[in-house]
Amino acid sequence: MKMIKELARGTAEPLVLRVLAEGPQHGYGILQAIRERSGEVLEFTEGTIYPLLHTLEEEGLVTAAWEVLASGRRRKSYALTPAGEKRLAEARQQWERFRGAMDALFGPGKVVRDGI
Repeated sequence: MKMIKELARGTAEPLVLRVLAEGPQHGYGILQAIRERSGEVLEFTEGTIYPLLHTLEEEGLVTAAWEVLASGRRRKSYALTPAGEKRLAEARQQWERFRGAMDALFGPGKVVRDGI
């Protein structure tokens, strides 16, 4: 199932921070983690993630470091900073409020009429 763009708008930042809360990761690894953990519902492109990572780095929410692979190829790895951890905690609180509101509107026991 493909991502519904209107619903996914605004979720990229907290999802990236959530993945990085588990440890440093490179950009493509972040994309894979989001896609796999969401059951392939959430799929972001490199054109979305890499500019976001640069913005997060500029804001001090993540740090970046180059690593050299055994093949000699270099890739940038990103890690969460304390400020990033704080932003993730705030995003988690906002999500809980949003989810509560959506559950109140669409949750179990709610009457659905005319496909609404």
